[in-house]
Amino acid sequence: MISKPVVAFFLAGFFFLHMIQALETVSIKGLGATGDLEAKIDCGKECTRRCQLASRQKICHRACGTCCARCNCVPPGTSGNQDVCPCYANMTTHDGRKKCP
Repeated sequence: MISKPVVAFFLAGFFFLHMIQALETVSIKGLGATGDLEAKIDCGKECTRRCQLASRQKICHRACGTCCARCNCVPPGTSGNQDVCPCYANMTTHDGRKKCP
């Protein structure tokens, strides 16, 4: 028969390995806003490009920066093309208007 210390040792080892795996999963999911391994984009640079033709630069940069940080995506061009970034395209303000420029 297996002794109690041997069973306790195996249970402790199993628990330890489970905790290490859980910590690795948390650190991997923390890398990107979307939860995968894709690299963070430079939101400042992308929003400068996106807002270069906007009549209200500061408002455009603030909204774009928020959307970029949450979605890790900014559509190409200075307007439109939002189908490229569904998260960016679907974000709305409290009153239901599109948030992202």
